[in-house]
Amino acid sequence: MFEVIQIGRETDIISRTFDFVIVLAILLNLGLALFSTFDRSTKYTGLMYTIETISILLFTFEYGLRVWTADCLYPDSSKTRARLKYIFSFTGLIDLLSFFPFYLPFFFPNGTIAFRMFRIIRILRLFQINKYYDSLNIITEVLKSKRQQLFSSIFIVLILMTAASLLMYNLEHAAQPDIFTNAFSAFWWASSSLLTVGYGDIYPITIGGKIFGMIITFLGVGMVAIPTGILSAGFVEQLTVIQDKERGAYCPHCGKKIG
Repeated sequence: MFEVIQIGRETDIISRTFDFVIVLAILLNLGLALFSTFDRSTKYTGLMYTIETISILLFTFEYGLRVWTADCLYPDSSKTRARLKYIFSFTGLIDLLSFFPFYLPFFFPNGTIAFRMFRIIRILRLFQINKYYDSLNIITEVLKSKRQQLFSSIFIVLILMTAASLLMYNLEHAAQPDIFTNAFSAFWWASSSLLTVGYGDIYPITIGGKIFGMIITFLGVGMVAIPTGILSAGFVEQLTVIQDKERGAYCPHCGKKIG
């Protein structure tokens, strides 16, 4: 059963069929979520509810199977500990939140209207697709392997944004007290400038502010390029590892390089 609910090999018809059914249910639910925003969807409320109910039961069944087979996912842990690891893991929480809000009105009928806001959580089902395609899993692996470098680059950007906001506030507050009212207003300008968005709602008018704004804009191009380069290098490394595994350069069980 663990092999069935995991990503299926091309020769594993049962597992591949299971993956196809789950992905189809996820995409169908997202399509219904988009369609429900149109006025004409009111004619199909009953049909949409039926499809959603069947999908929820399918997601619940899948979640139960993953909890039941969690000891195969974490073979070094006991059954209880392995199941707790899965339940409180990021993937487990996404799986739980993708269907759990649907049951809340049954337990708390008086809060039916309030629980409708939780229907937006259905968008989390989109992240479930990541489990069924190796190509999408590459993104997760790259983020994990390069998380320290990414955090460092983001930290540098935050420092630069803070310094830029304080300096721009001092340069522009006297000339535009209604625009640059505080450091947060300048922080909004710094974030839009450094991230090369430039909404144009807040901009400098003094000579010193304009010169500093040009400098920040140039620095923003370089700062945004740093995470891009890190992710690009990570993708190249991950694709190389996958190609080596396909050629047998890595042990398929432990993942260690052979020779």
